[in-house]
Amino acid sequence: MSCGSGVGSCPSGQCCSESGFCGTTEDYCQAPQCQIAYSNGSCDANQMPAGQSTKSIPRNTNGKAPYNVYITNCTHPGNVALTFDDGPYNYTTQLLNILDSFNVKATFFIVGNNLGKGPIDVESNGWAKILRRMYRSGHQLGSHTWGHADLSAASSEIREQQIIYNEMAFRNIFGFFPTYLRPPYGTCSRDSGCLGYVTSLGYHVVNWNIDTKDYLNDSPQLIGNSKAIFYNALASANPKHDGFISLSHDTHEQTVISLTAYMIKTLRSKGFRPVTVGECLGDPRSNWYTNAR
Repeated sequence: MSCGSGVGSCPSGQCCSESGFCGTTEDYCQAPQCQIAYSNGSCDANQMPAGQSTKSIPRNTNGKAPYNVYITNCTHPGNVALTFDDGPYNYTTQLLNILDSFNVKATFFIVGNNLGKGPIDVESNGWAKILRRMYRSGHQLGSHTWGHADLSAASSEIREQQIIYNEMAFRNIFGFFPTYLRPPYGTCSRDSGCLGYVTSLGYHVVNWNIDTKDYLNDSPQLIGNSKAIFYNALASANPKHDGFISLSHDTHEQTVISLTAYMIKTLRSKGFRPVTVGECLGDPRSNWYTNAR
């Protein structure tokens, strides 16, 4: 049975796959491939975290970083913010070990329930432990939504679910949730109402000015393409004037075992310093999270 835009929803208990067919297996129901709008609540990303909604928690816009715009570069020159999206995942612990070995702090934009990994706040899944280590190590944690849905294309109901559910999961783990958001696919448009909505919730919207395209190069033979992208971005840059936010993903093995160390060594050789997004924007750590207790 077909489903999706212009076709309609699947029967109750079935999920609408990315390719527009109804079914009940992981191929149909796991985020981000499952089409939430046409699955009658059956996608794994429809699973609500435990506890009360965070919608009514007071927000503020007192942070030092810009609001109501896409942030794409560091305002403090000489800095490169290494960012990793879509985790935690199977390679995240190894990435944390590598970052520790270089004494580098990075920013992780966390998806709450994607790639069949299960909710991050369910202790038995093991992700909460990794996230606590990440936070204790001094890395910055941001939101990449609950199930990696396109926030510009989503209905207002699904958009709210994607933001609030991830907040609830963070609250369940830490007692706080992030004030920094990277929208999936880099889109949270003003025209769709997304940018205004997340701004009203106190979020800084962070994109990038270096896309390593590591998701296209996750093999020993191809990862050199991502290294070349990173190298070329910094080749003519001046640390006295320039700053960068790079995009990679801790869901890809070659990013972790090959690209990350290369990026750190390269940026340092060019006179740049690896930092968190908050640091590269001059925003103190006290502004990175909203208390949810």
